[in-house]
Amino acid sequence: MKPDLIVILLAALLAAAGWPDCVGAGTEKSPILGDDFRIRGYVQGNPLHIRGLPEPFDDDTFTEYRLHKRLNLRWDATQDFSFHWQMRTRLFAGDLVKDFPAYVQDITRDDGLVDLSWTLIEEDDWIVHYIPDRLYTEWNRGDWNVRAGRQRVNWGVNMITNPNDIFNIYSIYDFDYPERPGSDAVRIQRFLGFGTRFEVAASPDRDLENSVAAALFAFDARGYDVQLIGGYYRERLAAGGGWAGNLNGAGLKGETMFFADFKKENRRRDTNFITAASIDYMFANGLFAIAEVLFNQGGGRDAFSWMAAETLSPDNPSFSRYQAALQLTYPIHPLVDGTLTTIGYPDEDAVFISPALTWSVIADLDAQILGQFFAAGNDSALDGAGNLVTASLKYHF
Repeated sequence: MKPDLIVILLAALLAAAGWPDCVGAGTEKSPILGDDFRIRGYVQGNPLHIRGLPEPFDDDTFTEYRLHKRLNLRWDATQDFSFHWQMRTRLFAGDLVKDFPAYVQDITRDDGLVDLSWTLIEEDDWIVHYIPDRLYTEWNRGDWNVRAGRQRVNWGVNMITNPNDIFNIYSIYDFDYPERPGSDAVRIQRFLGFGTRFEVAASPDRDLENSVAAALFAFDARGYDVQLIGGYYRERLAAGGGWAGNLNGAGLKGETMFFADFKKENRRRDTNFITAASIDYMFANGLFAIAEVLFNQGGGRDAFSWMAAETLSPDNPSFSRYQAALQLTYPIHPLVDGTLTTIGYPDEDAVFISPALTWSVIADLDAQILGQFFAAGNDSALDGAGNLVTASLKYHF
């Protein structure tokens, strides 16, 4: 990838984001379209160095370059009605695009009800791809909130693993997607008082049997936020709940789900019970720690590869039956944070380690170095999962 081409594309992406009109306008109001229109986002560039992948990649080392522009738009049409459009435009260049067509297919795939994926440019060793992950209308009045369109239905409680997120589960291995995925859905919320609400959501699929529809009831129980969930998840009954509270300054959270197939003749795993519990605590020296344990009764996967971009699912949210995670974040300097994430898979004889350093260079400009490393035995499903090191520079506007 030629440096001059990267510069040209960066300038084009910044222009598409409204640069320089957005800069200095804050991220709240557009100086062009008025107070009812808000725009914000960021531009991020990062190279990746990847190795340790299984066949057909063998033991080769791959280098990839990414340029990522995110643009978030909001229009308040009336006091009660608003429109949200949030999008990702990404450039991928390097060995993986050049040598593996399946990788490009995975990047450009859109599993939503409406296919909104656009490949803007595709060459032998680089592509530019656009996709919105939020595109919805919102009506908000009094105790009612209604959203329709591509959105995030956030039912998760834990900070690492979220089996309660049956509409759009998030993967901790997805290192460059802090916004987390959305789904094409309709969501209705009714707030009933302090800590109490009822909501229903439905996300139809192109194949109707793979749709998701569920209801959630949340309430306060002696200082704990409790939620109960029940519904339909891709030909399976889904039922469970979550909780969050505080004990002597430590946060206690947990999620539990039960899944059972409706069709006996087409059962995948008959039933599956999943529970994940966590504790988080902020120490006096600024160290923030999260510890989580997970049990996935019928879960785990036969293999995992970073290259496959394999999406975890709410009814199988881990790569092993048992999982223990620890995440530590410490302010090394007022402008530098260090994070270390480790996950152990006892039944797979494997461990995942991800260190990261984040530096606030100047206002709105952040730099980060991050690694993801798997160590596993030869018979483990995580053998050949791949390792990567990446550095990024992100400018917020």
